This record gives sequence, structure tokens and C-alpha cells, in this order.
Amino acid sequence: MKDDYIDVEKVLGHEFEPVNFTYGDREVILYALGIGAATDPIDPKELAFTYEGSSLGFKAFPTFAVTFPFGMSLRLMSMEGLQFNPMMLLHGEQYLEIEQPLPTAARVTSRGRISQIYDKGGGALFIIDSTSEDESGQTIAINQSSIFIRGIGGFGGERGPSTSHVNLSPEREPDAVHEEHVPANQALLYRLSGDRNPLHAEPAMAAMGGFDRPILHGLCTFGYAGRAVLKHFADNDPDRFKSIRTRFARHFFPGETLVTEMWDEGEGAILFRCKVAERDEIVISNAKVELRI
Repeated sequence: MKDDYIDVEKVLGHEFEPVNFTYGDREVILYALGIGAATDPIDPKELAFTYEGSSLGFKAFPTFAVTFPFGMSLRLMSMEGLQFNPMMLLHGEQYLEIEQPLPTAARVTSRGRISQIYDKGGGALFIIDSTSEDESGQTIAINQSSIFIRGIGGFGGERGPSTSHVNLSPEREPDAVHEEHVPANQALLYRLSGDRNPLHAEPAMAAMGGFDRPILHGLCTFGYAGRAVLKHFADNDPDRFKSIRTRFARHFFPGETLVTEMWDEGEGAILFRCKVAERDEIVISNAKVELRI
């Protein structure tokens, strides 16, 4: 867009209107399917995330909590002091902390604010912090999202850190490797959990963003990686999942093969990275899951 701009004084520190989200088994199942769960439908531990009558007990997959504050990033497009082409928006990093096991049905209220804006020259990096609470006011989850908007940088602000944390991939061979083909229509399924940015569905819109076809949501790849870690190091027990941090290094196309390499550092710390097999490119880097031990 020709008139893209940012007025930092109006945008920095902005507190979003609370986002209310009521969900039940349908939303829990749809999210799990959206991140590739139960591709083997007779695996009882996978079925527990996708079938409300599971003999092991129906469970919400922990990374489902990233969907609770979804409406906040969408509200960037209608904020005073900010105008941009939504096809120029990319997800940079994501941190999620689970304060208690997620219920399979709840009414959740998320509150958030823009805590930082960094000038990256070619674009602006927004840090959005949010907290999600249940109806009793108890915190369920904490999210921090880094959103990069191309084309509105150069406003003279702080550049900020080159990355939020050090390179976490060890030099040694990984302790576990999980390889999974992502179906070509996976983005169309994942978008039903709330992120309906046409960048992930409409070829013409993807072309406006500089891609030759729609890309997968970064948070869908995030969910695939979370599944790999929980499967290999926590026996698919969601109660052990404490936190996950990722940096989205490059785009991933539906229809490609995701390879998650994982390193057990002890005390519940699992370092990982994801790459696309067909292009041998890293798509998630500087990533870590903390498990309860």
C-alpha cells in the first residue's frame, strides 16, 4: 500500500480490548487436527486429543492456548496510527507458557498490550504480551508474540535485539528426530482455529506477499513441533508441558515434509529446530520446550 505508515507514539503501549473466547470439544478437536494430530487414528495417545470419548480421557493439546488471544494481532489492521498491507505481516517469534493444564471446555478472557516496537529498517517489529484467564480470574496461559510488518520501518526507533535469545541448537547429533509430511491442504484446515489471513489460503494474496503459493501458518508449524517434542520426551502427556519458545526463520509450504530435530538438555529442557526436508532449510530455530519433571 502506498500510504503505509506508523505513528509510534500512538501505537506503543496500546492496550487491546479484552478478547473473550468460549470453546468446547469441537474447537479442541479442530485445533488438534489442524496441527496434524492423529494421522494414525488408532494410536490411543493421539486419539485422546481428537476424540471426546477417548478411553484415556479427552485432552486439550497444550499449544491450543496460542489461539486464545488471536483477535489481538488482527486488530493491528484497524488501529489508529498504523496502516499497512496485511500481506506484509509475518510472525517472527512466539513464546507460550502454560500455567495449568488446559480444560477441554472453558470461557477464556485474554488481555494484552503492545509492549515494544523496534525499527528494523525494512520493517517494524511489534512485541505483543498477553495473559489468558478463566472465569474465576485464574491465569491459564501467557503468550508473547513478535509480529514483523514489512515496509513501515525507518522511523528512527530503537533497533532492538537481533534475536531474543541465543542460538540453541547444539553441535552434537540430535537425541530424537521426527519427520512428518504436512498435507497440501493443511493451512485450510488450521485456519478454522481462528487465523484466517488470506496469505495462507488465496494464491493471489500470497503472491502480493512475495510467495508463489500460500504458506503454512507459523503457529501451525509451531504446533507440529510441539507435538513432536511431547511425543518423544513426555509420552504425549500434556500435563508435563510447561512452555515453548520459537523463532520462525523461514516460510514453510503445505505439502512439504517437516523434520524436527530435538536435544535433551536435562531437567525437562528440550532444545529443537525444524527444517523442511525438500529444501534443506531451517524454518524454526532458537527453539526450546520446558517440560515439568
